[in-house]
Amino acid sequence: MMSSFLFRAMDRRAGVFLALLGMVIIAVPALNLGLPSSHPLHVPTYAVTLMGKYLTYALLALAVDLVWGYCGILSLGHAAFFALGGYAMGMYLMRQIGSRGVYGNPELPDFMVFLNWDQLPWYWQGFDMFWFAALMVLLVPGALAFVFGWFAFRSRVTGVYLSIITQALTYALLLAFFRNDMGFGGNNGLTDFKDILGFDIQADTTRAALFAASGIALGICFLICRAVTRSKLGKVLVAVRDAESRTRFLGYRVEHYKLFVWTLSAMMAGIAGALYVPQVGIINPGEFAPANSIEAVIWVAVGGRGTLFGPVIGAVLVNFAKTWFTGAFPEIWLFALGALFVGVTLFLPKGIVGTLGSGWNALAKRRQSALAESGVDPEPADVPRSHAAARAPDRADPPPSQAPSPQPAE
Repeated sequence: MMSSFLFRAMDRRAGVFLALLGMVIIAVPALNLGLPSSHPLHVPTYAVTLMGKYLTYALLALAVDLVWGYCGILSLGHAAFFALGGYAMGMYLMRQIGSRGVYGNPELPDFMVFLNWDQLPWYWQGFDMFWFAALMVLLVPGALAFVFGWFAFRSRVTGVYLSIITQALTYALLLAFFRNDMGFGGNNGLTDFKDILGFDIQADTTRAALFAASGIALGICFLICRAVTRSKLGKVLVAVRDAESRTRFLGYRVEHYKLFVWTLSAMMAGIAGALYVPQVGIINPGEFAPANSIEAVIWVAVGGRGTLFGPVIGAVLVNFAKTWFTGAFPEIWLFALGALFVGVTLFLPKGIVGTLGSGWNALAKRRQSALAESGVDPEPADVPRSHAAARAPDRADPPPSQAPSPQPAE
């Protein structure tokens, strides 16, 4: 069942994307671990960590594109789900420190000892086990998204009103997690991680493994999104995006479809946050900032909304440009990024991938028109050559041997 569901996601473009992603997953750790630092092709560890962070951003952008590009839900609060997944992983990493902390307490994290807490809160129980933390990475963002979506979609809140509410949600969580009595480290957050699954989190091999895990998670989530959007469910989602009232009039329970894709997207964002935290080494309330959600929307817009490929490309390109501008032009990098976004909006309104796809389709139509004018019957663009050849005899005249013989006149 699951294999047939994922099989729908595979086509030539998806295969090319996954092949390129697989090459990156294999090549980067190999160039980091297999070559000495003096080799010109050696990839330093900091670059592996940086690219791993880009892959987690790409996964977040993919989650945003699923709800915005295919269902028309413009979310300005996906940073909340990203941060909740990160906090779930951060709690596990803090429990792994044990007595190696500054205060040497085997149970309580350092910030709890500093604040004179005498016991571990109930909601920290179980985070000493990786499987439990991994489960919470999915359940906590998913449960919040389900509850929020249940009330919002049943109330038929749409458009800019829904976007404002999602932004208010992430801002409320930002203020809550800043409080020391919440038990999540307050303004400083969670940091000073030591190891993950028993491996030193600062080791080169661990960094390479985290990079590979980020790439694999991106590939799996891409396949899931691709299968959803190419199924009958995906067709209904596009109908909801383009004409929600008409889709509801046809008998579809629109709120159920929106709730499903909204919850799935939140869980994907939580996975991205969980992979982000061990690579950057910290999680704090700043990850809830509404600006982070807006930036994720910009990645999708730059890459191409409603393409799945585009958000991945947009997230990587924008964050690479951000890294380069902050190092080369620290005084003007904000203006440079602003000019990039304005330029894309003016000259590439469909994003990079969307514009390239439109150009390719225009060239294909022009080629078909040229063939038609020259007297050659062009094959339909969406029919494979083998299918067109199989259908050719149906259009041909019957051979003379099979033609009906004339009847004599009476």
